[in-house]
Formats: sequence, structure tokens, C-alpha cells
Amino acid sequence: MSNPPDIAAADPIPECPHCQKPMPLCICDSVTPIENRLSLLILQHPQEQDRALGTARLLARHFADATVRVGLSWPSLSKALGRPVENAAHWAVLYLGSARAADLDAEGEIVALNRKGEVAENQRAILGKLEGVVLLDGTWSQAKALWWRNPWMLKCQRVILNPAHPSRYGRLRKEPRRDGLSTIEAAATILAGLERRPDIAEALHASFERLLARYREVQAEMPELAPKPAPKGRRDFRRRKRA
Repeated sequence: MSNPPDIAAADPIPECPHCQKPMPLCICDSVTPIENRLSLLILQHPQEQDRALGTARLLARHFADATVRVGLSWPSLSKALGRPVENAAHWAVLYLGSARAADLDAEGEIVALNRKGEVAENQRAILGKLEGVVLLDGTWSQAKALWWRNPWMLKCQRVILNPAHPSRYGRLRKEPRRDGLSTIEAAATILAGLERRPDIAEALHASFERLLARYREVQAEMPELAPKPAPKGRRDFRRRKRA
């Protein structure tokens, strides 16, 4: 008896060269270009594997001044950004860590912290001088690794968010804390707030909603697009990424 013919392997799903998402999930054709005053630097942990629901590159597609770097460490902000930075103190790093705005009795959605992790004085003056924002894209543990592997971040202004609403991920991806947002939602909050431009938040939230809607449409037909589960024995604490 002859052996049954080998079953041909399924062809790989092509990726968009811009957002690097599988083509069935690409929404690049609907991205709204935004001229931003504050520069945006997104540092993505190399083990961030969520191609389907990740938002870093989709976020960068929106802005004229946005940079995505993948890696664990860089010697300075200038090296990470790819251009000279005169004063790192004029850049914000969004990193929640163990800080909770609710515990700090913080006001507003964007909160600047001092070196002790406390609410800094003169919030308006600190936030008003910022020239750029650094976002950490990855799980909670990956964001922590990026924070500790890049000591130059201590020269920047650490900020946390106190969002008015939980992440739009909902049941698609559970956040361990109410203030945990996707990278694109975090950018919407901080950039719209600092630039006083609600249109930024509207554009980014609309893109995120389109991505989630597209994912819900195709997930039943293409289960291979589902995010990979975390390795056994390791808890996958999600973002802030974001991230």
C-alpha cells in the first residue's frame, strides 16, 4: 500500500510592510495623518509577539514625527531616537511600574512623578516644557525590563496615566489594572492632553476601534491570527506598554 500523499503546508499569511500586521488585519488605508508637535519614540521589547492586537506600528503610521525601535537597551536617548537630543529632561517616559494614580490622589489624566515616585510639584510647568514622549511597548514584565536596562530614562521625566476609561481591549485582552492601556490608547491620552488637541485622541481611538472590529470579524475564520499564549509557568502581565 502506498503512503498517503503529504498534506501541503498552508501558505504563510502575507504581512503589511508598513504596520507589519497580517494583511487581513491591516487598516493602513484608513489611517489619518497627524502633524505632531511632540516627538514620539516607541521602544518595543523584542519578545513582544502580539502581531494581531499589538498597536505600536499602527500608532507610528499616524504621525509625521514618530520612531519605532525594537531592542532591549540603548546607550542614550539620542541613540535610541537616532538624532541628537539636547536635554533628556524635556522628554517624558510613560512607565507605570508600581505607581497608581488613584493611590497618589493625583488629578488629571497625565501625572508627572518625581524621583521618589511621588506626584511632582508644578505639574503644569513640568508638562508644559516637554518636547517628546517615550512609550514602552510590551507586556508589563517586558516594559519593566526596558525601564531597568536603560538608565538614561532616569534623566527623563517619568509620567503615569490616570485614564478616565479602561482599555477598549475589553475581553480580547485582559489588563491586570484599570489604568493599563494599549500603546495606541496611551499615546492618545498623553499626546492629546499635552498638545491640547482632542482630535489626536479621536483619530487614534477610531483606528484602534477599527482594528478591534476587524480582528473580531476574522478571528473565527483565521484562528492562526490569535495572539500566542504565554509560556507555561510565566504570567503574562499586559501593558502599562504598552508599552
